Amino acid sequence: MKKIFLAVSLLAASQAWAATETYNIDGTHSFANFSIRHVVSKTSGTFNDVAGVITLDPANLNTATVRATINVSSVNTGFGKRDEHIKADKYLDVAKYTQIQFESTKITASNQTQGIMQGNLTMHGVTKLVDIPIRVLGYGADPWGGQRAGFEGHITLKASDYGFGWATGANAPVGDDIEVTLLIEGVKAK
Repeated sequence: MKKIFLAVSLLAASQAWAATETYNIDGTHSFANFSIRHVVSKTSGTFNDVAGVITLDPANLNTATVRATINVSSVNTGFGKRDEHIKADKYLDVAKYTQIQFESTKITASNQTQGIMQGNLTMHGVTKLVDIPIRVLGYGADPWGGQRAGFEGHITLKASDYGFGWATGANAPVGDDIEVTLLIEGVKAK
């Protein structure tokens, strides 16, 4: 009886392990887009150097884990002078804070394609626990013989929570709310 139980346990464990897939974030097809109030309107941009690893069982999103980094100096607002201005120490201070880091702690899925990803976000030297609503956009073959997965997430962050002081006072030219859209494409590890 013990041998049967052990065999069933090992089979179940191997099936669970076999269902787990690892995806390396494709930096050329992944973006952290943002928008923020500027005077009376909004300005937007993207961080286009995103890297990391996503591990999950496509049939059980609750098992997913994510580790990701963003190269802060990859910020691109479409205007070079503005990019240099916001890289300076008054804003992003890329000389001192080179990366934004995220590591998931748990995912609570509402189904196989949607859920809330909780994790530690470190930006500007400050780490905060955040909840990011996420959606799996799909899985499929790519033109190069590989397999890919697409993900999307949305969150609004408070700049002041991360030690950014630009949004002080009623007449501050830049707002405190940073709306972030994550568009992530992963390449399945072989």
